[in-house]
Amino acid sequence: MLYNIKLLHEKPNMSGTRRYRLLCPIARALDRVGDRWTLIILRDLHAGPARFSELQTLPGIASNLLTDRLRQLETDGLIRRSLVEYGTSVYGLTELGARTGDLLFELAAFGAHFPPDDPVKRPANLRTIAVTLQVACQRVVDDTMSLEAELIVDGEAFSFSVVAGTVDIKAGKAVEPEAVVVTSYEPMVAVADGRMAMESFIATHLEMSGPDLEQAQALAGLIGRAITTQLT
Repeated sequence: MLYNIKLLHEKPNMSGTRRYRLLCPIARALDRVGDRWTLIILRDLHAGPARFSELQTLPGIASNLLTDRLRQLETDGLIRRSLVEYGTSVYGLTELGARTGDLLFELAAFGAHFPPDDPVKRPANLRTIAVTLQVACQRVVDDTMSLEAELIVDGEAFSFSVVAGTVDIKAGKAVEPEAVVVTSYEPMVAVADGRMAMESFIATHLEMSGPDLEQAQALAGLIGRAITTQLT
């Protein structure tokens, strides 16, 4: 009888995963975001809405599992599916889903204390950087700062906007950026992990250009403060 009660208590939800079914708010959060791949999907959606095919580039996730996770996230009110041009579906964060930014940032800061397992897999795209960099910059930005720039990391463009101290980073090219900053992913991770000095990163892995060089320097300085202050 006790065995049957336990099975009833741990009955799978619609996605086949198990719920804790506890009053504890940590358990309730894990019921929504604790499954494998769920936080990684949310991480990538912080860079802006994405098509199924863009999310399918996550290394190691099967299409049926991705479908399952997206369906559950939509059911839990963390993402929404919308139709764009040509009837294409895109997935984007809801207001509640956007609140996972600080959670993902703290996980990144905690994860920086551990080496990656071998063999190390490079992300298929760099949407991964948007949420942690945005939160880190938001925590150190001057509330009077404003700029419109483009950040290019290993050839992938991100719009980098700061309006009266509010930072927004999204995948895709910026519209009429005042400045452009070019860098690489591995050196950014090396600085965040404490394996490279910021001075070396700026000197050898950061290029600045654009019509307003002061804005480029301001952006480079903001990124430097964010990485060294928050991610090490």
